[in-house]
Amino acid sequence: MSEEHYYLELCENPVQFENASSVNNVFFDEANKQVFAVRSGGATGVVVKGPEDKSSVAFRMDDKGEVKCIKFSIGNKILAVQRTPKSVVLPDKRSLKLLKSQSINVNWYMYCPETAVILLSTTFQGNVLQPFAFKSGTMSKMSKFEIELPVVPKPAKLNLSERDIAVANIYGQLYVMYLKHHSRTTDSPCAEVILYQLPREGSCKKTNVLKLNTTGKFALNVVDNLVVVHHQSTQTSIIFDIKLREPDCALNVHQPVLPPRSIHPYRIPLTGIGCVTCSVCSSSVSGYQWYLQVKLPPTVNLLQDKGKLIDFLLRRRDCKMVILSVCSQMLNGEDKGSLPVVATVFDKLNQVFKEYLEAEQTYTVAMESGPSRGSTARERPVRTQAVIDQSDMYTHVLSSFTEKKDVSHKFIIAVLMEYIRSLNQVQITVQHYLYELVIKTLVHHSLFYMLHQFLQYHVLSDSKPLACLLLSLEGTYPAAHQLSLDISWTRRSRRPTRCSSTPSSEAAPASTQVR
Repeated sequence: MSEEHYYLELCENPVQFENASSVNNVFFDEANKQVFAVRSGGATGVVVKGPEDKSSVAFRMDDKGEVKCIKFSIGNKILAVQRTPKSVVLPDKRSLKLLKSQSINVNWYMYCPETAVILLSTTFQGNVLQPFAFKSGTMSKMSKFEIELPVVPKPAKLNLSERDIAVANIYGQLYVMYLKHHSRTTDSPCAEVILYQLPREGSCKKTNVLKLNTTGKFALNVVDNLVVVHHQSTQTSIIFDIKLREPDCALNVHQPVLPPRSIHPYRIPLTGIGCVTCSVCSSSVSGYQWYLQVKLPPTVNLLQDKGKLIDFLLRRRDCKMVILSVCSQMLNGEDKGSLPVVATVFDKLNQVFKEYLEAEQTYTVAMESGPSRGSTARERPVRTQAVIDQSDMYTHVLSSFTEKKDVSHKFIIAVLMEYIRSLNQVQITVQHYLYELVIKTLVHHSLFYMLHQFLQYHVLSDSKPLACLLLSLEGTYPAAHQLSLDISWTRRSRRPTRCSSTPSSEAAPASTQVR
C-alpha cells in the first residue's frame, strides 16, 4: 500500500535488547521508559536501554535469586531490585523512612508516572478504585470511585482486570480508561472505552464514551493526546480525539476520527536474512521496542470535513506545514472549497493566533509591571505550531495562490478579502504586505474601480507603505498618484487615537518590505 494509506507508524530508532529466554529476563520501567535485560540473575550482566543512547548503562550484580522486578530512580541514581514478594533491595546503601501508611485490601495496582498517581483495585469485584497522589515526598488520598460493570457476577468475584484499565494524561487532565467488552446480556453489541476524569480534588466523573463498533481483543495507547485503540484480530487501529464531538451524538460520545488502518510496517535488517517486515501485532520479531507516532499528512485526504480537519490538526504537535498544505489544497484544484468553507478555516486559524497574541501581551504587561505580592511567577506563553500568522499564510499560501492562471481572479480577490475580514474580526492588525497583494491583484486584472472603492471606503487601511505602493503604480494606474496623496493627507490630518486591535509582532516577508 502507498505511504498515504497509513496514519500511524513506528519510530525510526527502536530500542534493541536481547530476547527474553531461560537465561535472560526482560523488564520495562514505565517511568523512565527503560528496558532491563537481566542475564543469570545479573551475574553475567544487566543491560539497561532507554529511548536515548545516553541513558543506556551496563553492569553486573551478584546472583541472589530470580529477579522479579528491577528499576532505576529518576536520573539512574538508585537501583531497586525485587526478588521476593515483600522485599525490595537498594544496592546503594541508604536508610528508608516510613512517611505514611494505608491499610487496604488490594487486587492489583496501576501507576501513572506522568502525574505521580497510583490506582488501587479494591473490593471483591475489583471495580472500586482508590487513587493516591504523590507530591514532594507526601502521599494524599483522592476520592475513590466505582467502575460500572456490564454484568454483576453472583456470587461476587473479581470481575475487573488491570488489562481492561489504563491511566493516561490527555490534554493536561488525568483520565482512567476502562475497556468495556461486549456482553450478551446488555444492549451494547460492541465494545466501548469509557473515560473517567480524575481531578486532584473533588469526585471522579464519567466524561467520555469511545465507540469501537466491533468486538474482540484490544490494546490502548495515548499518542499526542489521541486515544489509539488497536484491534488484534484485524490488526488495525483507530484514533479518537475527545475534543472533537459529533454533532448528532450526545455530548460525550465519540466515533473514530478516521477509518481503521494498520500501522505502517517496519523493515528490520537482519544479518544473513536481509530485511524482515514487522507490524505492531506481529510476534515474529522480538527484542525491539518502538514508540508509536501519528502521521498527519495522510489524515488530510481521510477527513473530508475541512472545519473538522483543521480542529483536529490544530491540536497536534507537528501541525503547521500540514495545516498550510490544507489551506493551499482548498484554494486549488479538484479539492477547492467554497468561500464559506475557506472563511471557516481562516476564522479557526486566526482565533488561535489571536489567543496567542493576547497571552503574549498579558505576559509582557505583567513583566513590565513587576511581580505582585503573593503572585506566582508567570511563564511566557509557548508559541506552538498551531499558531499560523500572516507571514506564514502569505509565504506558503496566498502569494503563490494569486499567481494561479487557472483560478478565477474574482475568487482570488474574494479569498484575500476573506482573510483580511477574518483578521479584522478578531482585531488583529493587518500587515501591509497583504494589502499590497490585494492591490497588485486588482491592478493586474485592471479592476481599478474596485481598487478605488476599497480605498475610498477604507476597506484597505491607510498606511505609509500603502501610499508608497500606490506611487509606484502611477505608470499603470494614473489615478494612483492622487490616491497616494489623499492617503498621505488623511494620515497627517487624522488625530491620534488609541488602537483597539492587538498589534502583531511579526515582520513583513523580506521580499515585500517597502522602504
